[in-house]
Amino acid sequence: MSIGAISPSSANQPPARATPPVQGTSPAAPERTSSGSSSTTNLTPEALALVSQLKARDTEVRQHEQAHLATAGGLATSGASYTYQRGPNGVDYAIGGEVHIDTSPGRTPQETIERARTIEAAALAPADPSGADRSVAAQAQQMELQARAELATQQVEQAAARLNGSGPASGDAAKVRRAYEAPPVAQPKLDIFA
Repeated sequence: MSIGAISPSSANQPPARATPPVQGTSPAAPERTSSGSSSTTNLTPEALALVSQLKARDTEVRQHEQAHLATAGGLATSGASYTYQRGPNGVDYAIGGEVHIDTSPGRTPQETIERARTIEAAALAPADPSGADRSVAAQAQQMELQARAELATQQVEQAAARLNGSGPASGDAAKVRRAYEAPPVAQPKLDIFA
C-alpha cells in the first residue's frame, strides 16, 4: 500500500510548451538541466508564474512525503518516490509523490494493533492529508478493529479454559467452581427478630 500526495491541481497544469510529468524515485532536490541563472531571465511573465507555482508545489509535495516517512518508522518499505514535471526554465519539479508502507498484519493481535496505529499515524501525518491518505488511515482503523476482536476472542477462550481446568490457574479456578457448585452443608436458616 502506498501513501502519497494529492495529484496536481488544474492550476498547476503546464502550458503547451512544457514537457509532461516524468516519474522518478530520487529524493534529491530538483535537477537543473540548464546552466546559470539566465534561464529565468528569458521567460515570459506567465512562465515565471508557472515556475513559482511549480516551486511551491515541489516544496509542498516533499514536505508531505517526508511527514509520511518520519512517522512510518520501520514500516516504510522505501523512500519517497516523486512524479516530476519539467518547468519552462528546464528544471524538474516534484508535483506528486508516494511512500510505500508495509500494511501486513503482525504475528499477534497486539502487534497488529500497534502496526495499525503506526500506519494510521503515518497516513495522517501531513498537515493536509490527501484522499488516498485518508483511505489508508481508514483501512488501518479497520485492521485495528479486526485485531481487537481477535484479541478479545482469545482472551475469552483463555478465561474459559482456566474455568474448565485447563489453564495455568486452573487449580484455583477449580476450587472456586467446586465451592459454588457444592450443595451447602446445612440448609440456610433465616431468623428475624423484631
